[in-house]
Amino acid sequence: MGEVPLDEHEVGKLRWRCRRGLLENDLFLERFFARHGAVLTPRQGQLLEELMQLADNDLMDLLMRRQEPAGELDRPEMKQLVELLRSR
Repeated sequence: MGEVPLDEHEVGKLRWRCRRGLLENDLFLERFFARHGAVLTPRQGQLLEELMQLADNDLMDLLMRRQEPAGELDRPEMKQLVELLRSR
């Protein structure tokens, strides 16, 4: 049985916490929320918040495929989320 998606209010709060200083990052995140916001699970929300701890340039490097998740971020579930963020 899958996780129940976040409700609209929780997605809105998460979207607000994901606002970034670099426009490029915001564009990736807005596209992600437009496509996946309605089905975002609590676990995916936690992983997204973990990604938001990265510096803007490090996040942009991940999203633009200049680097792959490394260290503590090098986990299958994180790689899956990063691929969702990268998808066009």
